[in-house]
Amino acid sequence: MPNPPFNYEQDFANTNFRDHPERYQVGRGEQGVLLVEPYKSEILPHWRYKNAEVATKSAQEIYALFEQYRQQNDFVGMDMARKFIQMGYTRARRYANHKGGKKYDDDRNVRPLDHDPVKAEAAKVFKGWWDKIRADDDYLQRKQAHQKKWG
Repeated sequence: MPNPPFNYEQDFANTNFRDHPERYQVGRGEQGVLLVEPYKSEILPHWRYKNAEVATKSAQEIYALFEQYRQQNDFVGMDMARKFIQMGYTRARRYANHKGGKKYDDDRNVRPLDHDPVKAEAAKVFKGWWDKIRADDDYLQRKQAHQKKWG
C-alpha cells in the first residue's frame, strides 16, 4: 500500500514534531526537511557542502545527531538527519553539475552540465553517509514501524 501524499498543508509553524511524532510524515526523499521543527533548527547549522573537507565535518556532525536521536528513541530526529545528509548529496551534485546551482534557464530548459570537481567530491562524501543510513537495519525497522503506525 503506497504512502499518502506528503501534506504540505499542515501547520508546520506551530507544530513541535518532537512532541507530536504522529504528525510527521517520512515522505519521499527530502520532503519537509526545511519545515519540521525543532529538528530543522538543530540540524541546519551543521549543514555545509562547500568542498569535501567541509562536507566531511558537516556529515559527521549530522550523523552524530542521528546517533543522538537514536539513543533518545527519536525516529523523527533520525529521519530528519537522514534528510539533511541526503540533501547535502543532492545540493552538492546540483552545484557539481550546474555552475551557480541553476539547473534550468529562464525558459525552463535544463542548462548544459558544468562539471565542478570540488562539489562532486563534497557530494561523494554525503553519498557515503547517506548509504550508511540507508543500510542501517535499526533505522529501516524504525522507519517501517513509524509508517505503519502513522503513515
